[in-house]
Amino acid sequence: MPYRNHESLSPAKVLERFDAGPKTGVFTDGSCEGNPGPGGWGFVWVEDDLIVQQGQGSDAATTNNRMELQALIEAYRVLPKDSAVTIHSDSQLCVNTVNQWAAGWERRGWKRKTGPIKNLERVQELWQLAQAHPGVELCWIKAHDGSRWNEYADALASEAVPST
Repeated sequence: MPYRNHESLSPAKVLERFDAGPKTGVFTDGSCEGNPGPGGWGFVWVEDDLIVQQGQGSDAATTNNRMELQALIEAYRVLPKDSAVTIHSDSQLCVNTVNQWAAGWERRGWKRKTGPIKNLERVQELWQLAQAHPGVELCWIKAHDGSRWNEYADALASEAVPST
């Protein structure tokens, strides 16, 4: 059974169906069939409703959170260090990790008060990339609310999931 419980559309169908939401920014998403299971990630960078760059990838055995983190990592990797853009993620866990928790974890030697940090290597890489892009703002966006480019990133991630 799919981890996500909504209709899966191709990127092309998303562009036909949706036009709401921000027209500029970077949008990321992760997907997993089962959790854990095979997963995919995707990102799209748009300026004035036109695609600047997009990417997607997969992992045969992963979790949804790992794919959400990987999508953000890949998005930051393509951005120039002096970018002034907003990255949108529908993962509150990922957004809170960067915006609220990672600085404290780093100060404490990458430890949480309540136990180990899951996906530590990816969290550390994401944190380093976020610090290297001071003009980039990371914001949460509601999932599956018809925002064109968030739906598109979801379609890229879903499309990348390896067949089982």
